[in-house]
Amino acid sequence: MYIRDAFVAAGATVELQDVIVEGERFFNVIARFGPSQGSLIVVGAHYDSHAHLSASSRNREPYSRDTHTPGADDNASGVAGLVELAFLLSKVQLQQPVELVAYTLEEPPHFRTEHMGSAWHAKSLKAAQRNVALMISLEMIGYFTDAPDSQTFPLPGMGALYSTRGDFISIVARPQDWSPTRSLKAAMLGASDLPVRSINAVSAIAGIDFSDHRSYWAEGIPAVMVTDTAFYRNAEYHRAGDTFERLDYARMAKVVQGVYSFITNQHH
Repeated sequence: MYIRDAFVAAGATVELQDVIVEGERFFNVIARFGPSQGSLIVVGAHYDSHAHLSASSRNREPYSRDTHTPGADDNASGVAGLVELAFLLSKVQLQQPVELVAYTLEEPPHFRTEHMGSAWHAKSLKAAQRNVALMISLEMIGYFTDAPDSQTFPLPGMGALYSTRGDFISIVARPQDWSPTRSLKAAMLGASDLPVRSINAVSAIAGIDFSDHRSYWAEGIPAVMVTDTAFYRNAEYHRAGDTFERLDYARMAKVVQGVYSFITNQHH
């Protein structure tokens, strides 16, 4: 498997974590760096992509681009960020443990259920009584545009607070995760010239809990999402047009640099 092999090539200790759903075996891919003890940082991204099940039932070729999206932004971009982080972290002496986790089953029909791969990982940390400093979900980090009015929002008036150009990366979290949000934002702003916006809001606002970070909230673990805002910016979200040539690799790299800066500047 590509992700596992990349983590191994980076020198990580790698584990495949079983995720058993309705009798079928799936798995998360976990890469561990740093000491075994201490306050843990988790960075995760889901490796599955969206499937259009109704199109599958009509299509003679059930695995075409029309039925199973290429998923370049959602969420190969996040997984690419994980892989690059693995190679970066392999070159430094970390002061605390880090787990990079590629998740299965983030997309429907398991989205926002206990079957998500991230839910299995979060529950395993809780069961092991691990102290988790922060979980960071890399959820779509590849689509940027400088076009005017290219950024939309879940609530009216937010355009007055945030850029209406899709030229920034966003950190999304709950109000109670305000402190780690500030720390991550400061690290990311200091690592490159990429604009970084943040919002700490309740999950009643559409999109606030739309990724793997919600699984950690359910276990009482602080967690944030780093995102290009998905369908609020990318018109090809969950569509056949979510292809690699639409991604901005230079700005993706800056996102990774920012997360790397945050991890390597922790002193727990």
